[in-house]
Amino acid sequence: MDSKRLSNLIKRPEGPKLDFKLIIDVEIESGRKELAKDVCAIANSKGGRGYIIIGIEDKTKKVVGIDGLQITEEQIQQIVTSRTDPPIPISLEFVEYSGKTLGIINIYDGPHKPYQIRETGAFYVRRGSTTDTMRKQEIIEALQDSLNLNVETFPVVNSTPSALDEGLLRAYFDSKGLELNDENRLELLESASIIHLDKESGTLMATLGGLLVFSKNNSLYIPHNMIRIVNKIEGKSVDDIIIQGDLLGMIDKSEEVLRQSLPEDYPVEAIHEAVMNAIIYRDYTDYTKEITVTIDSNSVTVVNPGLFADSKSAPNNSYRKRNMWIYEKIVAIDPKDRMLLSEKGISRMKKLFKNIGRVIFVNNFAEDSFKVIFPGISRIKHKRG
Repeated sequence: MDSKRLSNLIKRPEGPKLDFKLIIDVEIESGRKELAKDVCAIANSKGGRGYIIIGIEDKTKKVVGIDGLQITEEQIQQIVTSRTDPPIPISLEFVEYSGKTLGIINIYDGPHKPYQIRETGAFYVRRGSTTDTMRKQEIIEALQDSLNLNVETFPVVNSTPSALDEGLLRAYFDSKGLELNDENRLELLESASIIHLDKESGTLMATLGGLLVFSKNNSLYIPHNMIRIVNKIEGKSVDDIIIQGDLLGMIDKSEEVLRQSLPEDYPVEAIHEAVMNAIIYRDYTDYTKEITVTIDSNSVTVVNPGLFADSKSAPNNSYRKRNMWIYEKIVAIDPKDRMLLSEKGISRMKKLFKNIGRVIFVNNFAEDSFKVIFPGISRIKHKRG
């Protein structure tokens, strides 16, 4: 933001999209909660991009600055994304003004309103310069506006279309009978919600789904897109194996690592089935969690961020229907058609271990995760013996 734009903002009164703060306290939990609440309220309010300007007295407009306040963009993003659902696209910048340094939190006008606070489930909005809870009708209207939108299509701040892999993009559009070229590139990528145009700034950003499916280096923007494989079998390396990248590449790499880590006669296909389902259906709005696979003699456990659908809503043992945008893209570009197998999911995992031992499925509501626990390699050795 240039000084002229900042000067114009400072001259304006506080309102639905503008808040002045002398300081923010991100060192204590109450301060972090308050910041998330204020960002949520501004994001839910109408009027384009919103701003929280730090280092200004809200009543007198005196420019004080933020000398001594140690905050980073990563820190602010972590505070907000871990406390709001879906995560709100924001950025932090520092601008010199009247000999002082000011902090500016940019709150982008994302398409996935209404945003809510994870811990309490509350929805907030700005009424003038005051943060208030949203009324029933306001929530209904916001939900209706975003009814047909997917969380995968929200923009990832600071990302660019250059992060997307050309080969993966061409594979997708080829599957649709479309030739991707310089003339139609922006139109096709934007219409497919792989990129997003911020109308206020004219900036092009990749979407969450666009980065997950079509970027091999997406860890720069979404580091929580990760599989951590922990091998606790005696004699094996104690170092965790980290798998990141585009989702199809992660599916391939995880199978390779699992086959290297487990005995040849162990039903690796079942473990990989659980990992594939986690990759496709995990909750990507939770920036605090990763997919984990823990291997030891007594069990092999796969933990998936996000709950499994209950038996009433999923009578056929199917996963909760989240990330269908991602599912469609993976189906289109996977040459092995793994997502289209007629027998998959929980029934497939159970069948592969039918004569070995019980597979346990656990919904952990406290941690908002789904856990699959397979018999360990000791069971295979016992059956062999």
